[in-house]
This record gives sequence, structure tokens and C-alpha cells, in this order.
Amino acid sequence: MHRFKKGHISIALVCAVLGFMIALQFRISMDQKASLPYQRLEELSSRLLDAERERDKLQEKIAALEAAVENGEAKNPAGHRAAENMRERAGLVAMEGPGVIVTIDDSKIKSKAGDNQNLYIIHDDDLLRVINELRAAGAEVISINGQRLTASSEIRCAGPTLSVNNVRSAPPYEIHAIGDAATLENSLKMRGGVMETLAVWGIQLEIQTSENVEVPAYKGTTQFQYAKPVGGGSQ
Repeated sequence: MHRFKKGHISIALVCAVLGFMIALQFRISMDQKASLPYQRLEELSSRLLDAERERDKLQEKIAALEAAVENGEAKNPAGHRAAENMRERAGLVAMEGPGVIVTIDDSKIKSKAGDNQNLYIIHDDDLLRVINELRAAGAEVISINGQRLTASSEIRCAGPTLSVNNVRSAPPYEIHAIGDAATLENSLKMRGGVMETLAVWGIQLEIQTSENVEVPAYKGTTQFQYAKPVGGGSQ
């Protein structure tokens, strides 16, 4: 009987211990489940902070690169030279070099009665003929009375004056052209050429060669309002 009571006590103790361990395990499991959302939140917060730090570093690099470009300190001189070359070809940079300075003025000949007075003054087509001869002879850059000629420049009559880049000026007209000076001069002086034709009506055309002809930069707008690259590209 004594042994039986002892066995019951042992079993009761074992059951009590098992019950306590099961209850403890259950509590631990519940606590872990409850803490999972907070752990996930902490993990996401940590990742967000990392992303923000990376963003700040990239913004600093972008700012540094922009400053380098503005100051001419970028590490890609070939790229900057290509961009500058494009600006030069677009006429946005003042240029200098050998070439000719051509001065054209209205005729000093007194017209006779019945003569057409328009034959003795300079018209837009007279200037265009001179410009075309210079370009055909290899002129690289040209200006008329300080107005740089570009792909969008116009030369047209505007009453008694001529308009270049929508800027009016009166004669005499001074053309600066950079290129091989001798070739440019000969293109205007050739037999039957523009100089000989204008001389018939007394239109004065003088040519001066120089080792240092200056052509100013284009001063007008370069923004397109309606035109855009085909396909929406930026090249």
C-alpha cells in the first residue's frame, strides 16, 4: 500500500512537471508569434533607412557631377570637346582665323533718265550670290554686319535695308568669312563671276584678305517650338 501511494505521488509529480513545461512552451510560442510583426516592421524600417542613405549618396554624386560639368572639370574631355564642337558648328561660339573681309556698297554712278533705280542698289539676291560663292569656295563661318549666318539665317529685303537674322542694317555691308584667304578671294574675282557682274551697275565690292578675321557668335534663339526629333529621341 505504501509503494502504491509512492507510485501515485511520482506520477502526479511527473504530470505536474509535464503540464508546467507544456504551458511554458505554449506561452513561449505565443510570445514569438506576437513578436513576428514587430520584427518584420523593424526589418522594413532598417531597409528603408539603408535605401534613404543610398539615395542621399547618389544625390551627392549627381550634384558633384553637375558641378564638375559646369566648372569644366569632368573626367571626360572627349565628351566635352564633342559638345563644344557641336556648339561651334551651330554658330554659338565666336570664331577667328584667316579669311577675307568683303565690303559691298550701293553704286555711286548717277542713273540716267528712264533707268531702273533698283539696278544701282544692293538687294538680297546680290548678297546671296556673294555668300554662295564664299561657301562654295570653302568658307567655314560667315557673318554679315556682325550677324552670324547659321542654318536658320535669312537674308531678305526689308524696305531700303536688308534683314539678316531678323536684324535690319543698311549698306555698306561687311562680310567676314573664315577659310583659305586666296581661294575665297579668287572665287569672287573669277572671270564672269559675282564681282564682275555687280561692277556693271557700279555696285562696289572690295576684298581684303587677313590672317585674323573675327566672326561673332549667333545671338538669336536656338530653341525649337514645333520641331522635335523623330521617334521622340534626344539625339
